[in-house]
Amino acid sequence: MVHQQRSQKQLSPSGDTEDIVALLAPRLVHFAGVARTEHVTRAAREMQVPQSTLSRSMVRLEQDLGVDLFARHGRTLSLTPAGRTFLASVERALAEVERAADEVRADADPATGKVAFGFLRTMGAETVPGLLHAFRADHPRIRFSLVQNYGEAMLERLRAGELDLCLTSPVPDAPDLVARRLDEQKLRLVVPADHRLAGRRRIRLAEAADETFVTLEPGYGLRRITDDLCAQAGFRPRVAFEGEEAETLRGLVAAGLGVALLPPPAVPRPGVVELTVTSPRAAREIGVAWLAGRPDTPPVAAFKKFLLSRRGHLLPD
Repeated sequence: MVHQQRSQKQLSPSGDTEDIVALLAPRLVHFAGVARTEHVTRAAREMQVPQSTLSRSMVRLEQDLGVDLFARHGRTLSLTPAGRTFLASVERALAEVERAADEVRADADPATGKVAFGFLRTMGAETVPGLLHAFRADHPRIRFSLVQNYGEAMLERLRAGELDLCLTSPVPDAPDLVARRLDEQKLRLVVPADHRLAGRRRIRLAEAADETFVTLEPGYGLRRITDDLCAQAGFRPRVAFEGEEAETLRGLVAAGLGVALLPPPAVPRPGVVELTVTSPRAAREIGVAWLAGRPDTPPVAAFKKFLLSRRGHLLPD
């Protein structure tokens, strides 16, 4: 069957998709209601819309598409083949919109909503589980989407809207972000258990100038801190291995492949000795960051308030 084409101005097949959607979207619910009842008066009553408004909406929709969607039989209507094709897609689209609306409302629910939270891998074994346990004592049903990564990668995801909050180091200083310092974590020089320095408890970092280092890859915050501390101590570290996990580096140290500047482990690692660095002061700041100007849902606001309340005692003793 050939659909009757209308002579009035209609959408160009090559028109911009966003323009088409903006033009058609307000009429899709009306169309679905009329198609379901096949009666304008009944559909107007069910949708609580004036009948004249609904009739005009259907006429404009057909004009915009340039296709007859209904065959008219007095007060009743029936879908044309084009109308049935269009209805199937409209119903899928409306169902998807409804699903998305339900999802975002659920994520924003003060009691059961969701927080997308990023944190450094070195904080995943002990710090973050402890924080979540403490937070959920007062918010037992709030859900979390957790992301572990290095600092720059998390900030990218923060800017992309994929994260609500992240714990990172160094604390970022950028105009599009808000960041608050929460705590400080001391770094130690980790050496093999049979190393010449293993009998020491304290060390000046300059004493390790001739050592081979294992470090995180460039781009990681801890790598930048390592390079800066070594520069303050008067040398550039000779790097033999680069990795992505602090505990992997600790394993490399235990295997005698170098020394490393690392935060304390969650569980003591055999085969290594951890020395306090007395000079320069070896520590990294831990902070929470979020995107400036973006409104918080109630769950995000509650968790942000909780994190800020942990200033000075974010990390396990």
